[in-house]
This record gives sequence, C-alpha cells and structure tokens, in this order.
Amino acid sequence: MLMVLILQLFNSTASITSMGNKHMDADAQARALLDRMSIDFGSMVKRPDVDYYLKGRPAANDQKSGNDQIAFYSEVPGYYPSSGKNSTVSLVAYRLNPSTHRVERLGKGLQWNAVSAADTPVVFLPIPLASPLPSPLPSPMPATAPDPAWPQAATMAADPDYEACGPQVFRLEYYYILKGQDASTPSILSDTPWDTRAPLSHNSVNGLQDVAAIGIVIAVLDSKSRVLVSDHDLDTLAGQMGDFSPSMKPGDLEAQWQAAVNASTLPHVASSAIRIYGRCFNLNSPNP
Repeated sequence: MLMVLILQLFNSTASITSMGNKHMDADAQARALLDRMSIDFGSMVKRPDVDYYLKGRPAANDQKSGNDQIAFYSEVPGYYPSSGKNSTVSLVAYRLNPSTHRVERLGKGLQWNAVSAADTPVVFLPIPLASPLPSPLPSPMPATAPDPAWPQAATMAADPDYEACGPQVFRLEYYYILKGQDASTPSILSDTPWDTRAPLSHNSVNGLQDVAAIGIVIAVLDSKSRVLVSDHDLDTLAGQMGDFSPSMKPGDLEAQWQAAVNASTLPHVASSAIRIYGRCFNLNSPNP
C-alpha cells in the first residue's frame, strides 16, 4: 500500500511538472513574438503618404473572417539585397500560414532610391494596389490588373524573407483602439483603422491618425501537445474561436476563445495546454 501511494504521488508530481513545462514553453513562445511585434509597431512609419495593409479596409481585403494579416513600413533592419545602399526602412508583415500553422514575419530591407535598377527602393507605394492576390501569382500579371508594389504582404506565397517567429501560434487576431476626442466620441475598440463616428467620420487610414494602439490576441499550443492534435481538429478549433467584433470590450475576445477551447472535443491533455495571450501596443505620435 505504501508503494502504491508513493507511485501515485510521483505520477501526480510528474503530471504537474509536465503541465508547468508546457505552459512555460508557450509563455516563452508568446513573449518572443509579442516582444518582436512591440519593436516593429514602435518603429512604424506613420505618415499620410504611406500605405498600409490592414484589416477593415474596403472591398475584398477587409479580413473579416479568420486569421488576420498586417503589413506596414517600419524603421527596423530587414533582409537586404546583396548590393546597393541599405536604407533604415523595411517592409514588415505578419501572417499565419495555414499550411504550416505558424506565424511568419516578413522583414524585407529596402534600399535608398536610385541606387539599384533591379531592387525595389524605399518608395512608399501601396501594399498592394489590388489585394489579396491569388497565390501563387500568375506570370505574367494580366495587363488589366494593377501592378502591386508588395504582393508578398497580402498573400501566402512563399518568400525567402519570411521567417517563422511563432511556430506554436495557431490563431492570430488584432483590433484597433481609437483615440477619444471628447465626451461624445470617447476612445473605443474598432475593427477599422479610422473613426467612423460623426463629426469625425471618414474612411481613410491617413497615417493611423485615429489609432492610439493596436491590440493583438494569439492562441498558442506547445509542441509536445501539438502532436496529439490533427491539422483538421486544430483548424476546426481555430474556426470556432471567433473574430473581433466592435461590440466587444477589453478581454471579451480572449474570453470567447477560452470558452471555445473549453467546449472543444480535443483531448483534455491538449486543450488544457492551450494558452491565450493579449497585448496592446501603443503607437507613438507621428512627427509633424
């Protein structure tokens, strides 16, 4: 009887230790990704003459359903061409690749204008004019289609400048925190990067002038628990984790995701290891 009690004690201790290690693994993964995002958002180029690839824009690229994509220019290093004069600006993009079930980051270093006839320089062209585009891209592009400046920012097409920065993240969503103007237009959460309330109503990004912060929410499943879940089951769970709605308050999206995890049919040892994280990134005021 004493041996049985000791064995049960060791089994309980091993289970608790294993779960703790899984949570620490997920925490480290989320911290690395969110810290990288903090650097990129903190150095974002915010000017009216600069374009962005964001959710909430009109037509086909509003990203109302599923994992979100985002692309912008940021004053951070990137992967530069082998020759020429490197600028201080890179094209930065984040996407969750559905084929690999991981978050990827693009850091395409740009060159100064007029230093290369082959490489796209640091000109603030749209990202892109027509998006999203089919993947893979047709070659040559149809004559009637606008020529996108950065097709990599809006598709899942392979690009050597994309690298895995969240290999255990399987769900990615973001929203905007709009600035409060007065008592009639307080700060709110929004799925569009501009304020649509009168008398401020407009429909242009305008250098993110209306946005005080961007909120990011991610879901992480550690690598050891991931082997217990099929791609189909993980996709099903991700589809049950809803998209952001303007009616939500801070923390509502995370709570909805946790409810979906609790109600899922995944093995308990896997569902109990899923961790949900949310962080808001303040956008520095743009230069005059």
